[in-house]
Amino acid sequence: MAVLEICCYSMECAVTAQQQGADRIELCAAPKEGGLTPSYGVLKSVREAVTIPVHPIVRPRGGDFCYSSGELSAMLDDVAHINALGFPGVVIGLLNEDGEVNMPAMRKLMAAAKGMAVTFHRAFDMCADPRQAYEKLAELGVTRILTSGQQASAEKGLSLITELNGRSGVPIIMAGAGVRAGNLHKFLDAGVKELHSSAGKWIPSPMRYRNTGLSMSTDAEADEYSRYSVDGESVAVMKAIIDRYHV
Repeated sequence: MAVLEICCYSMECAVTAQQQGADRIELCAAPKEGGLTPSYGVLKSVREAVTIPVHPIVRPRGGDFCYSSGELSAMLDDVAHINALGFPGVVIGLLNEDGEVNMPAMRKLMAAAKGMAVTFHRAFDMCADPRQAYEKLAELGVTRILTSGQQASAEKGLSLITELNGRSGVPIIMAGAGVRAGNLHKFLDAGVKELHSSAGKWIPSPMRYRNTGLSMSTDAEADEYSRYSVDGESVAVMKAIIDRYHV
């Protein structure tokens, strides 16, 4: 049975994803940044409210995945903290200046994550040589790799995803980026074992008063009166497709 992981950006979204059949949750903050480390309050509330496996992301900022020593130090503290809270897994990823897996830094993070399943996130899609990176991550003992096959969407990158999925089986290849009910069968037909989706939509703020004359964002065009939320119906539809496929 293929595993359905849903990317969630709040405790409420995580609860919705669980109720609608998600097998696992990747917990993040900041969807417009592609996912950053959640706050302590969010981590604690999700740990208390959700019973399916939750894997928080540890990513100190947006942008590239080449981190300073100070950023790595913060990541090590975050991983240790997440481990202490009892989460079963964590999501991380680091590259060096040449687009290779940063092995010394990853070894430190793997040590901090001892006892947790480690997912190497889509930093993998920014590496110079995905096949070499796969071998390096296998050497480290990484559990899975989240990837779009180095393309803008997992559907476009299905060829590489299928190739890597046909290797030893560890790390597991999890397809993510643009995975939806409408294309789910393509990944299932290709034998992909794990699927990652935001299953999300932008919903309007409940605020009636809106000061449209200024913005709190560095992006003047940003809509600050909407937020990204899991669409429970989409989760349920995807889970039903997976269940029917495996009957």
